[in-house]
Amino acid sequence: MSRLPIRVRLTAGFALLVTVVLVLAGLFIYLRVNSDLDQAIDKGLRTRADDVAALVTQADSGLAEGGSGRLVETTESFAQVLRSNGTVYDSTPGATVPALDPSEIRGLTGPQTFDQRTVSGIEGQARLLASPVSAQGMRLVVVVGSSIADRDEALDGLVRAFAIGGPIVILLVSGAGYLLASLGLAPVEAMRRRADKVTLAHSGERLPLPVANDEIRRLGETLNAMLARLEDSFERERAFVADASHELRTPLAVLKAELEVTLRGGGYDDQVEAALRVAVEEVDQLARLADDLLLIARGEDGGLGVKLERVKLRALLTTIAEPFRDRAAADDRSIDVDAPADLAAAVDPFRVRQAVANLIDNALRHGSGRVSVRARRTAGELVISVTDEGPGFSDEFAGRAFERFSRADPSRGRGGSGLGLAIVRAVARAHGGDASIESVEGKALVVVRLPAGE
Repeated sequence: MSRLPIRVRLTAGFALLVTVVLVLAGLFIYLRVNSDLDQAIDKGLRTRADDVAALVTQADSGLAEGGSGRLVETTESFAQVLRSNGTVYDSTPGATVPALDPSEIRGLTGPQTFDQRTVSGIEGQARLLASPVSAQGMRLVVVVGSSIADRDEALDGLVRAFAIGGPIVILLVSGAGYLLASLGLAPVEAMRRRADKVTLAHSGERLPLPVANDEIRRLGETLNAMLARLEDSFERERAFVADASHELRTPLAVLKAELEVTLRGGGYDDQVEAALRVAVEEVDQLARLADDLLLIARGEDGGLGVKLERVKLRALLTTIAEPFRDRAAADDRSIDVDAPADLAAAVDPFRVRQAVANLIDNALRHGSGRVSVRARRTAGELVISVTDEGPGFSDEFAGRAFERFSRADPSRGRGGSGLGLAIVRAVARAHGGDASIESVEGKALVVVRLPAGE
């Protein structure tokens, strides 16, 4: 039950409540109508009993002869006068069998009602009223009865009406309850849809608030305040990264220059010279990390500008791949560039160089076999892809590959900063496109999609 949507649970609870109310109301009405019908029958029986008692005490003729036709209806009602031993003293036509047992007659001290009795000459069950009377020097019992078939038929009709109308009412009320629940939760659904689109890449995005000053509006205000706090925190973090990266570039450049001057001075033993070269490499890596962080920070802030130029993609990709060929050859690998000779597009060559160079570097660093760099124009967009013959990305890593500092092997301490794919996506989005990982023939390739830029 707890896994069902809120509106379904509200509707089910509302339907259950309505069902209970209808059952209790139906039971109350049934008992009330039954009581009213019994009272009406009893009133008629008392009137008839008085009339029969008057006939017994005043008339010499029997009930069958002395005007009893005015008191009863054939097959609907009857009247009997019973002796104390249970035999019939007098009766209306057809009611020849005693309606009461002798034991019931002996225990009779006043008017008493008997229900659900079978009496000869009466259709169905009958309701009886027995009243003792003294006449002609004897103790007699006047018994009058009336068929309860009409009462039972009326009650059965009432039950059928509830059996048919009840489910219809429940369905209608449940539908109305579902509609009301949907209307009541509409502001929540609107906030959910907006929250699904909120990203930190666009500042100032907030959840819509309902007009009514109710709990849902207060929830929306609380969530909007939380979004504002998160946005401020993210902005501070992004500004810190950009400032720190910018400030690190100058001292790192100075440190590298000093180390290179020291190396050129010579006069060191092999151990010191090796340590200085390692230090230069580490400074280079720190400088690249600072540049990469600055680039990503600008991209997330919308400040990663692009200067579009119409260039030939094949020539551009060949130029980008050229510095990596010696490195690939050292590992007995190759880099192939595949693009139509006439394929041209308006892109920022510098930014595209950054993105594709990162992809080639990743393929050489973590892949195996031949590296393929391709460019095509497809469905009005420019598609640049890089793949190799290695096993590709694991499913677990593919979902977070474009996050900052993400690595397929988190335990690896060297061999990259984990910013390469993040830079690729930042460059693609700065052009108005995006980057993704796709699978072709069991191998993963990174695809950069850019506007065609005719």
